[in-house]
Parts: sequence; C-alpha cells; structure tokens
Amino acid sequence: MSAHDESISTRDYTRLCNLIYDKAGIRLGTEKKTMLEVRIKRRLKALELSSYGQYCDYLFGHQGLKEELVSLIDVVTTNKTDFFREPKHFNFLVETALPELTARDGGGRPLLIWSAGCSSGEEPYTLAMVLSEYGQTHPGFRFRILATDISTNVLAKAEMGVYSSDVVDPVPPALKRKYLMGSRDPGSGKVRVVPELRRLIEFRRLNFMDADYRLTEKADAIFCRNVIIYFDRATQEKVLQRLSKHLAPRGYMFVGHAETLHDMDLPLTPVAPALYRKADDAT
Repeated sequence: MSAHDESISTRDYTRLCNLIYDKAGIRLGTEKKTMLEVRIKRRLKALELSSYGQYCDYLFGHQGLKEELVSLIDVVTTNKTDFFREPKHFNFLVETALPELTARDGGGRPLLIWSAGCSSGEEPYTLAMVLSEYGQTHPGFRFRILATDISTNVLAKAEMGVYSSDVVDPVPPALKRKYLMGSRDPGSGKVRVVPELRRLIEFRRLNFMDADYRLTEKADAIFCRNVIIYFDRATQEKVLQRLSKHLAPRGYMFVGHAETLHDMDLPLTPVAPALYRKADDAT
C-alpha cells in the first residue's frame, strides 16, 4: 500500500460512513476511522487491491455495491455473544412465558421463537437447549427457532455449530453432555452442537434496514439483545417498530440490559428488566 493511501481519505471515509448507515443502520463517528481501516484491509487483500482509494472506486462503481456490499457489512459489524447470556431471561422464558404462550393457543401449534441478531449462534443454540428441556417435561410442546443476522460470515459459523471449549463454559454440565459432542481430534479443544439440536434452527440472513422482513408468521417471542445499541435513537425506534409488527399479540420482546425503549412509540409494555410484552389488541 503506497504511503499516500495508508489511510482512508476524508472524502472516502464520509462516503463509506453514509453508505454503512444507510444500508446497515450503523453510525460511525470520526473516532472509528482507524477501526474501519483495519477491517477494510481484509477486503483489500481478498480483492487484490493496493489502496483504500482503489477499494472505494470499486465499491461505488457500476457493479461494486451489488458485489461487495454484503462483504463490507460483514467486516463492519461487531459480533459479541455468549451461551446463556443474561440467564434471567431464559429463566423467565421457562417459568412464565412458555406456560402462558402454550396456554393461549391450547398447544395447537409450534411456538416460533426468533433470535434476531443471532451472531455466531450461541443464543439460538441456548434457546434450543432450553426449549428442548422444557419439552421433556411438557408432552406435546412444540417449537421452531428462527435465527437471523446481517452478517453472512457469522451465519456460516452458526450453522456449523462448532465452538471452542472455553466458549461453551457457561453451558451447564448436564446440557454439555447431552447437546455437545467432542471433536474426533481430542487435542483440538473444539466441540460441536449435536445434529438433533442444529436441525431445530433455521438460519437466515436479514437486514434490519430492509422495509420488508419477508416473514410469513408472527413470532411468539423475539430475542433482540445487545443489537440496537449500535444504532442511533431514530434507527432504534424504526427497527423496533418493524420487529413489533412481527411479534404476536401478548408475545414477548427480550432486549439487552443496556438497552432502553423509554419514550419510544411502540406497542410494548415493560414487564421485567429488559423485557417487554406486546399489547393484546396490537397489530
């Protein structure tokens, strides 16, 4: 990379920030310039380009946005999650939400639980474990899990269901023995989610900025935790309004403990920390 192209020009950085905000809802300030440069370097290598200027010429060219936008968003997005993160949410799901939701419909259909912003899969696999265990003691209980993310990279990792042993530390020992299997190479330190659990989850790419999420069924509970913190307030409200439209009446919305829905125009009522319920008569 030549000396004059060792950083992104002010003009190109502004163009990139505007594009990322428009397409992914993520606002980058001037303090994020070095971070963006480091991450875009991966794309320079992959595309065999020698400068940030060449990259921007390609990206904003005739075919660039069509061919490169998904990869740009992949390197920009931050993906941090854990198994059994914020465990009180899963306790509430089992002790309160599932009995109410199944009683509401008389157990006549599978519940749909949506992990919105699923990252590398720890949350939906946690849900699959919890829901499977619930089903062991509640005959006839059925469920489906939809897991979505904007990043194709993390979705590919999630579908594989392979994790290092330290990543699965939060999983209770009994559930580890039941739902995780060791690698054929004992020295690898890797485990994989069992096929029976992987089959319970549908992974799908979804961009919260899209006007149409193309979901044909409303979810009974949505886990969208530690996702909207990357958006500005206006975008947060817009995204949550769209998510709420895909939540069934009296369904539950789980958000991160650092996120607040205060003063937003939403059909949601707080019921516990970082937990909301949709009004019975809301559409």
